Amino acid sequence: MKKTLSLLGSAIALIATAAHAQTQPPADNDLVAQGQYIAAAADCSACHTLKGGMSYAGGTAFKLPIGTIYAPNITPDREHGIGAYTEAEFSRALREGVRRDGSSLYPAMPYPSYARMTDRDIHALYVYFQHGVAPVASSPPANGISWPLSMRWPMTIWRSMFSPDVRKAQLNVQREFEDSATARGAYLVEGPAHCGACHTPRAVTMQEKALSNADGNIFLSGGDTVDGFIPVNLRQDNRTGLGRWTEDDIVAFLATGRNRQGESFGSMSEAIEHGTQHLSDADLHAIAKYLLTLTPRQPNAAAWTYDKAAADALQHGDASARGARVYVDHCEACHRSDGHGYAPTFPPLAGNPVVMSDAPDSLVHIVQSGAALPGMEKAPSSFVMPSFSRNLTNQQIADVVTFIRHAWGNNAAEVDAATVAKLAKSAPTPVLKNPPIPLN
Repeated sequence: MKKTLSLLGSAIALIATAAHAQTQPPADNDLVAQGQYIAAAADCSACHTLKGGMSYAGGTAFKLPIGTIYAPNITPDREHGIGAYTEAEFSRALREGVRRDGSSLYPAMPYPSYARMTDRDIHALYVYFQHGVAPVASSPPANGISWPLSMRWPMTIWRSMFSPDVRKAQLNVQREFEDSATARGAYLVEGPAHCGACHTPRAVTMQEKALSNADGNIFLSGGDTVDGFIPVNLRQDNRTGLGRWTEDDIVAFLATGRNRQGESFGSMSEAIEHGTQHLSDADLHAIAKYLLTLTPRQPNAAAWTYDKAAADALQHGDASARGARVYVDHCEACHRSDGHGYAPTFPPLAGNPVVMSDAPDSLVHIVQSGAALPGMEKAPSSFVMPSFSRNLTNQQIADVVTFIRHAWGNNAAEVDAATVAKLAKSAPTPVLKNPPIPLN
């Protein structure tokens, strides 16, 4: 019986695919390939493909202040996906946030950034999703938003206030730069890659406070919490941004999720895995060139300089500083007594912008839940830092995080156990749990 049902399901899928193909004109293979590349640049898969699920079938959950929404199916299935969309309707959804039925999309869809995308890229993307993606006849769960917040008509007002006019947005991104590579980087960062959606803070009404660098230096200055982690400052701030990163550092990070300065974690690892690792070297360098033009958010802040006092103390057996003993027992083997780690395998903690952030959320959550760096095409090795939530108390986590934030010249504010306990409520699912340490 199961075999019969399986064969029947396969037959239905083949019929649906054939029917879809018959309703669509032949595709230009070059356009399909171009659209696939743009889909990677726009990171479509990270949001619309569940891990282990069918490509672009939707279902990824987004927890917003108003409730939970689920990414829709964007395969060319006519009933469950976007197969019935015309190119004009597809473009309107992507760049204006309006669905085929005329209702507004929630701003979890980064249409304020996609408004900058060119007609040419939209056309290639449409061709790819209609001809290069397999249709999937399934729908994601219903959004978990209670009435009256579930009503979409107020989003029409939101769009009119905060979503840019498409033509004006494209003129903004076409502003002059010193060279074409930097201009290309600006287009990718501000447009399809929608970096600001995570790395720019939002107002209480959920709009990004800046959509491009032309809007001021709050753009890409660090975002609000995403899945428990705080997206970092991408501007040229020395302590909390990319002020000490070179062009090659940025390229390596976007291609592999790791470099001599640090490693990706959380949603950024997914963005690299699904998106930026598939971009050409030319485009990665273009992005890097553009990011290096972004002036610091806090230009007068003191620069980070290495202080070897903590390293000297640990190397001489002095673990009397708050959290030092916990660091020696649980962290030193990978991150070393001098805080330099073994980059790019184990990231440095000395001078790490994540460590020196005003908010300790990301560092605390990494200690609590661990972190996993998947293998990439140019760096196939994957690495996992285990969760220490079973091994360490809230006080011990507060102590070791405080030690890391104080040592090697980091000089960031201390963390208390109450903060750790509060953050534990929103901690991501542990990636790997250590077995409990037996008591003597």
